Amino acid sequence: MESNDTNLIGLIKSGNKQAFDEVFLKHFKSLHAYAFTIIKEKDDAEEIVQNVFVRIWTKRAQLKTDGFLKPFLYRSVHNESLNYLKHQKVRSNFNVHYADAVKNDTGNLNTEIMATELEKNIHSAINELPEKCRNVFQLSRFDQMKYQEIADALNISIKTVENQMGKALKILRLRVVDFLILIFILLK
Repeated sequence: MESNDTNLIGLIKSGNKQAFDEVFLKHFKSLHAYAFTIIKEKDDAEEIVQNVFVRIWTKRAQLKTDGFLKPFLYRSVHNESLNYLKHQKVRSNFNVHYADAVKNDTGNLNTEIMATELEKNIHSAINELPEKCRNVFQLSRFDQMKYQEIADALNISIKTVENQMGKALKILRLRVVDFLILIFILLK
């Protein structure tokens, strides 16, 4: 058998297509069955065996089989199958990572959009407050002034500042409550 293998290998190395076809036809089914036992997918096993034979033909001049063709073919199919499985695992990990990244990016984008919309609604609601109420609210929340400081600055009583702040907060709550409910629904 070794002598026959050595002759076939020599013929393949010299570019003899008929010798190559003979080896392909003789070993394809058993190599396909072997690849199938490793990767458990018929079409992919067939592609693996075909890849091995294509590589043998394209690199026939560098073919090194140590005179034994059958073990060389099985080792080649085995290595190609393992490479296929590694590639599938990498592809699967990438797909999981990519899906997570897209999900996170989409979630971040949704959060940013919702925050922007909430901010617009709040500013719109603030602008619609009665002028005295709006002034008190802005001095308290944006300028960080205490109620006594607001009362002194606007020349009004502290009780008026408290009433105006209560009124402003009540109006703002009513104005943005629908939007906040929508945000909570979307976040769930």
